[in-house]
Amino acid sequence: MPSHGKKNIVAGLLFLAAFMAYGFLLIYLRDFAPGKEAWIAQYSTGAHFESRLAHVHVNLFAFINVMIGYLLLRLPVPAASARWISWLGLTGMLMPIGILAEVLFGVAPVLVLAGAVAMVLSVTWLGLAIGRLR
Repeated sequence: MPSHGKKNIVAGLLFLAAFMAYGFLLIYLRDFAPGKEAWIAQYSTGAHFESRLAHVHVNLFAFINVMIGYLLLRLPVPAASARWISWLGLTGMLMPIGILAEVLFGVAPVLVLAGAVAMVLSVTWLGLAIGRLR
C-alpha cells in the first residue's frame, strides 16, 4: 500500500499540533507577557501581523495536507500522480515556515513563494486527477 497519503496526514497533524502550541505563545504575548501593551500597539503591523499570518496559513495548509492524504488513500489516483501530489502538498508547508523565517531570521521570501506554488499545484493536480476517475 502506498504511503503517500499517510505522509500528508501525519505531517498535517503534526504541523497543526506544533502551531496550536505556537498559537498559545501568541496569546500569551498578547494577553499576559510583560510589555503586552507594546505587542498590542503593533498587533496589526510588521512582525506581529506576519507571525499571525504564518499561524493561520500553517493551519490551513496542515488541514489541506490531511485532506490530500485522506483522498490519496481512499481514491484510486494513479501512483505517479499520487507521489507528486503528495510531495507538492508537503512542500507547500514551506510557505508558513518561510513566513516565520522572514520574521525571525530575515530570510528572503523564496520559501513563501515556493510553498505557495507547490500547494496550488498539488491541489490543482489532485482536482484534475480526481476529475479523471470513473
